[in-house]
Amino acid sequence: MNTVDRKLRFVQEFLRVTDEEIIGKLEQLLGSERKKKISKELDPLTMDELNERIDQSENDFKKGRFNETKDLLKSVETWK
Repeated sequence: MNTVDRKLRFVQEFLRVTDEEIIGKLEQLLGSERKKKISKELDPLTMDELNERIDQSENDFKKGRFNETKDLLKSVETWK
């Protein structure tokens, strides 16, 4: 079962819930898990992680894997 099917199944089951306490607990769980995920994504990098990213960026630049600002600006203009 893929993610879309699982989400649809969950929503269908959720719509059948009538107990306010269960709904409240599900809301709390969802909020709590979102906060954990956001917090984890915003954790500062260790020095090793930062140095790895710098090395990768320098390697990408040497191999021509980058975009110039003018090309990015042209791309942004088409977003409208």
